[in-house]
Amino acid sequence: MTSDIQAYLDAHRRNLIEELVGWVRIRSVAGLPEREIEVLRSANWLAGTLRDLGFPVVQVWDRDGAPAVYAEWCEAPDAPSVLIYSHHDVRAAKDEQWEQTPPFEPAERDGRVYGRGTSDAKGQVLAHLWGLRAHLAATGRTAPAVNVKLLVEGEEETGSSRLSDLLDAHRPTADLVLFSDTLLWHREHPALCMGLRGMISAQIEVYGPLRDVHSGAVSGPAPNPLVELSKLLAALHDDKGRITLPGFYDAVVEPPESFRAELAALPYRDEDWLARSETRSIGGEEGYTVLERLWTRPAAEVLTFAAGDITGASRAAIPAVATASLSIRTVPDQRIADVAEQLRRWVADTISDRVDYRLTVSEETAQEPYRTPPDHLAVTVLTEAMRDGFGRPIGRMANAGGGPAELLSRKLDAPVLFFGTGLPEDHWHDSDESVDVDVLLAGAATLAHFWSRLPERDHRATSAAATSRT
Repeated sequence: MTSDIQAYLDAHRRNLIEELVGWVRIRSVAGLPEREIEVLRSANWLAGTLRDLGFPVVQVWDRDGAPAVYAEWCEAPDAPSVLIYSHHDVRAAKDEQWEQTPPFEPAERDGRVYGRGTSDAKGQVLAHLWGLRAHLAATGRTAPAVNVKLLVEGEEETGSSRLSDLLDAHRPTADLVLFSDTLLWHREHPALCMGLRGMISAQIEVYGPLRDVHSGAVSGPAPNPLVELSKLLAALHDDKGRITLPGFYDAVVEPPESFRAELAALPYRDEDWLARSETRSIGGEEGYTVLERLWTRPAAEVLTFAAGDITGASRAAIPAVATASLSIRTVPDQRIADVAEQLRRWVADTISDRVDYRLTVSEETAQEPYRTPPDHLAVTVLTEAMRDGFGRPIGRMANAGGGPAELLSRKLDAPVLFFGTGLPEDHWHDSDESVDVDVLLAGAATLAHFWSRLPERDHRATSAAATSRT
């Protein structure tokens, strides 16, 4: 079957690229009112493509301008049901910062397709579609060997705030969730993702003078909110790279030694990481490797910092307000509500009493961390499918970003398995985002193998359990 799957995908390489180019041209930017119609067009594009593929049930769940696409192909009564999760909305992009091509005029160069959403996450969705096509072609089936459901939402990039309501309203069911909005470690060294960190965002505004004041008139005795905010943010980490929120590490569990060993087995060099991530230098919490810091330890980052005359001529004034936005990544067994309270307490105890402030913590769009049960049968099946799809040994990893995996697991009462086709060098959320077409095809081949193997292994496991009970 491996040769049949590969032959089918090789023969349709150009079709995959053309589909991706056509979809990326739709500017489905999340969170911009003027782009709401484009997000709807993106959903309708996907819905039409799924109908053409053969899905007998395809719906667009539109809720307040964030349309999600839901589809079902359930013709295998004795097989498990798997819900694929991903998203079709994308981050905003500034044309003047893109060097390869304008962000919504995708172009193929040297085996990569450039454009906003090519990797995050329209390419990942299309890997699923072509994986299903290859599965059907290689097996001669008229329907998948498993019961496939698909949920591709339209507001992941702004925090999936309506996803919980959508799940409550429509109540989809599944035995397993396959989450596809993640990265691989390396195209030559693929690894199975075993979990995501959680995420909570916050914004702080610091108020100094009652208005912008000429610095020559009040400089010295006047409070400067920019300076005081800088002091606050500088105190966010200690000299060992640890986060200073009170009680922050009380619930942080050490990664299992077995998982640390799996991370250590991944090929890693500082020079390679710096070149692929374009991050200039390495920092973080002492006592842990770079991969452990990325995937098993919490982190706190300052994402924006603004005050004064950012553009145009300076007025030489002390600004009245300085602002910053924060992103905190959490790990099991931390809880978002606890971290939010720790942040509030830390700011209140740390900030100077010469200024006022307002802290806004976005708990409604926060996401809890999630780890896949390591002994779940589907982990073994997906590992084997990746081995055949990529033609290489498969390691284990996690992902540094967040996502609604814990929400999906809780609402559907099902474990979550991760499979994505992104790479650190794909420039997610940045200029010149791109995707490696060979990786997309290897991902599609992986999924074609997965759909064929999962029901067989699931049936064997069920039969073995029944025999054991007898």
